[in-house]
Amino acid sequence: MRTRLAIKTHALLEGFFPERRLFLRSDSETRFIRLRPETQAIAFTGVSLLVGWTTIATAVLLMDSIGAGNFREQARREQITYQQRLNALSGERDTRAAEALAAQDRFNAALRQISVMQTELLQSETRRRELETGIDVIQATLRDTMKARQDVSDRLASLQDSIEGGVPLAAAGQDDGQVGILSDALARTAEERDKVVADAQLALVRAAEMEAEIELMEEKNDRIFRQLEEAMTVSVKPLDRMFEKAGMDPDRILGQVRKGYSGQGGPLTPLSFSTRGEQPTEDMMRANRILNQMDRLNMYRIAAQKAPFASPLKDAFRFTSGFGYRWGRLHAGTDFAAPHGTAIYATADGVVTHAGWSSGYGRLVKIQHEFGIETRYAHQSKIRVKVGQRVSRGDRIGDMGNTGRSTGTHLHYEVRVGGKPVNPMTYIKAANDVF
Repeated sequence: MRTRLAIKTHALLEGFFPERRLFLRSDSETRFIRLRPETQAIAFTGVSLLVGWTTIATAVLLMDSIGAGNFREQARREQITYQQRLNALSGERDTRAAEALAAQDRFNAALRQISVMQTELLQSETRRRELETGIDVIQATLRDTMKARQDVSDRLASLQDSIEGGVPLAAAGQDDGQVGILSDALARTAEERDKVVADAQLALVRAAEMEAEIELMEEKNDRIFRQLEEAMTVSVKPLDRMFEKAGMDPDRILGQVRKGYSGQGGPLTPLSFSTRGEQPTEDMMRANRILNQMDRLNMYRIAAQKAPFASPLKDAFRFTSGFGYRWGRLHAGTDFAAPHGTAIYATADGVVTHAGWSSGYGRLVKIQHEFGIETRYAHQSKIRVKVGQRVSRGDRIGDMGNTGRSTGTHLHYEVRVGGKPVNPMTYIKAANDVF
């Protein structure tokens, strides 16, 4: 059966590939090679497979090339879009920085104006107390004058009665000289009476003028109070929002600051004028409220200096990676890209706790601040501070580089509160909303 199948297969192949002979002829002999149908079929199949594989491979390569070209074009367009977005963000950052500087100038001007208003307020209060004292003196003088006037009037009436009687004087044997003395005394008494009346009238006029002056001064003080209250509201409320946005309780933060600055005295000490056992006046209560707000504003200034409400870079930069989870891992900071060697600055007052190499971070600087806050500055090319060194906001601590696990020159900036990482942009944006 196998022989019959082989015969039929050979016959079928011979129909497509008849047996051929290749003659090889040389000078001395002639030889030939017989190509059987099976050999030709195998050769044809092999050639066909080779040609088919070549065709398919070429098509695949062409499709990959076309696809890669599209991907490159798409990547280029996305890169251009990303670059434009980064440029727009950089421009917006510069605008925000300019606005922050302008706001800081306005804030300083408001503080100067508040200081001037406070001085005027204290001077007005002193002047008012002096005027009240003057009125008390004038009233006492007026009472004494009225009493003296009454005494003079009584004496004048007595003398007039004595002169008009005339009889007792003659009976007593008095002469014309005595009558002249009485007349002189009567004239002097009349002059004294007129002078006392004029002084009393002048005192009344002066008292009325002083009362009008006090009313004008009270109106002026009320305007000053209103301006100070409005200035305090405008200055303190944004700072409350700034600390709240940063996740910090303003009252707790100010309490910690106040513990370190517990001295008393000076222009911000609450007013304590003597009230002779009476309740404080409304003006005193308003003044103390304003002074409390000014003290709160001053505490905010100290707290803001000790917290990282600033950017670690002053030169142009672009954001390359933000805070958050990616690929199942937390990116615990924000990345800023800029040229190699760009200056890096401390974002708040503090003490350097680490300045050296750290796995993954490369050259790393850690700064411990108040309120349990720590900032980290990684991948530096050069460190310019030492462990234990106290730095202030704006001090240069290093240069931007590409050390550690890094794909390019940039700064990895972290903020940690109580050892836990938080988004640094929370502090930077909160400061931009105020300063």
